[in-house]
Amino acid sequence: MRPLLLPLTLLVLGLAACRQAPDAAPADAAATPTPATADAAPAPGTADDNLNAVLWVQRSAEYRATTLSLFRAAADHLDAALAERHWDALVPDERDNEDWADLPPAVIMDIDETVLDNSPYQARLVRDGQEYDEVTWAGWVAEKRAEPVPGVVDFARAAAEKGVTLLYLSNRAQHLNEATLANLRAVGMPVADDSVFLGLGTHVEGCEQHGSEKLCRRRLAGRSYRVIMQFGDQLGDFVQVVANTPEARDGLLEEYGDWFGERWWMLPNPTYGSWEPAVFGNAWDQPRERRRALKREALNTAR
Repeated sequence: MRPLLLPLTLLVLGLAACRQAPDAAPADAAATPTPATADAAPAPGTADDNLNAVLWVQRSAEYRATTLSLFRAAADHLDAALAERHWDALVPDERDNEDWADLPPAVIMDIDETVLDNSPYQARLVRDGQEYDEVTWAGWVAEKRAEPVPGVVDFARAAAEKGVTLLYLSNRAQHLNEATLANLRAVGMPVADDSVFLGLGTHVEGCEQHGSEKLCRRRLAGRSYRVIMQFGDQLGDFVQVVANTPEARDGLLEEYGDWFGERWWMLPNPTYGSWEPAVFGNAWDQPRERRRALKREALNTAR
């Protein structure tokens, strides 16, 4: 999920998911970083903050084991979620209807780093010493070469076999829907029809969209479905993040921590996310080295 520029009080997770590469660094919500200027961008081969993170996603057995464990555990909860008529994965403030318990079941899934693995795009940025920008991101999406996150296809098929609709709520822009749906179908994800893609720019009657936040689109999903689970790699994939600060984010986790592992399922994503700009004041316009210095200052060295 990649972030778009928003007032601090309206920042919602989404690096595309957050700087918006998706949902690629960020599609799913702090502020979208602007392309690095010529004097700010490091030369190819220069040390990159994202090297180990991208390498871990692509090469470690531990990453695959983590996502496989998560999707298998979620599959084990499907029957209980379907059987409990009032099982709801939307927070009460994000529902604007009262008859939701009688609606057909659905699962909301973020796309980037939740369903589709965009680490090749991130790897290119590391290789070339670049940062996310909308042009290179759109080019990657157009290639339709993203592979599924390990375990997601088996879970999605198990859910579909039980009559659950998969809704893809992503901060990929609506104009990328054709390539996105083609990629999803190519990797074996159930796609009922084009309407299950709720991309950035989806109109929701009676709800004002702010930047890349997903609140309105979750409400739209809740008007037609009983949402039994949500999957994402950013806090903003599950609930509105009003202030993208470490303190506010910790508060949301404390408030809804019990939902994770039952109604909400968080995928690991060390490569980008709204957690990153939260530690440097959401100011993507700062030079890369300044952002790096602020991140270093945020480290806990136990001294």
